[in-house]
Amino acid sequence: MKSIQAVSYPVHFQEKAYESLSNLIVQKNYSTIFILVDENTFEHCYPKFISKLITDKAIEVIEIESGEINKNLETCIGVWNAITELGGDRKSLLITLGGGVITDLGGFVASCFKRGIDFVNIPTTLLSMVDASVGGKTGVDLGVLKNQIGLFANPEMVLVDTDYLTTVSEREIKSGTAEIIKYGITYDIKLFNQIKENKGLQIADLIFRSIEIKNEVVLQDPKEKSLRKILNFGHTLGHAIESFYLESEDKENLTHGEAIAIGMVCESYISNKLLGFKIKKVNEVKNVILSIYDKTTLLKEDFGSIIDLLKHDKKNVNGQVNFVLLNDFENHQLDCKVAEELIIESMEFYNS
Repeated sequence: MKSIQAVSYPVHFQEKAYESLSNLIVQKNYSTIFILVDENTFEHCYPKFISKLITDKAIEVIEIESGEINKNLETCIGVWNAITELGGDRKSLLITLGGGVITDLGGFVASCFKRGIDFVNIPTTLLSMVDASVGGKTGVDLGVLKNQIGLFANPEMVLVDTDYLTTVSEREIKSGTAEIIKYGITYDIKLFNQIKENKGLQIADLIFRSIEIKNEVVLQDPKEKSLRKILNFGHTLGHAIESFYLESEDKENLTHGEAIAIGMVCESYISNKLLGFKIKKVNEVKNVILSIYDKTTLLKEDFGSIIDLLKHDKKNVNGQVNFVLLNDFENHQLDCKVAEELIIESMEFYNS
């Protein structure tokens, strides 16, 4: 599989990835290599990775607890302290080996330590392969508010090895599939149709095309001033739903993809009401999503709390919530203002 060239770094696949990383370490002559993992990737992914890495440099493993609940500044401080205590300097390299939490947090940690050290992303979940590891976004949550603290910073390279997907659950595979559906709806309807028809799906091909799409968008709009906003389809309401379930003591957390899937159904419905996105296509989106994800009933008494969380979305300007909506598949409209009543109506539509 050929490599993809992003704005300042390559995305390598399978065996070429490890060869390229070993060459990078020689070329850059790093002083120390830090590998950031959680308990799951340390057990299931680290043994394979370390067997592929060829280097005589000192290697230190830093382990954090898994889960979105640990994607915060407190965890970052722990990692910064560990790097400091282990003798990290400006010539150190941080390798992130894990899912979206590891990738987002690790990139942020590296970008801030001593005003920035090099980092390499090695995503091990479908979600991190098709989304979090590519595009230069790093960051952590502020309480339950998603990705409020962060910055744009590019890795030295991204290494994608689909063999790591054998270590994750079906639920996590479904979580990543939501981002692929998003790329299909907003940018390349062939992807959406492949998932809808479920004929001869090759996960490696879906991953490659998804990364290709994200890279094409980011190359045109690296700082999310215009086109890149389409990658937020389903995320405005989806992030609020994800945050609500994260902070609710009496509800099971939703995965990122499960929440975004709900958001895509709701935002498709809003698109119908505001922009004339055909109801047949709204139902198509809803049917595909409900064929993949278990139904999560949004309780009416929770609508207000979810809407309150919308007010903290990163894309808001002057307190106004901005949605990415659809005129049609592959045809979007940015910065759409949506009345609270219609947002509630969209959640009722999802429930129906």
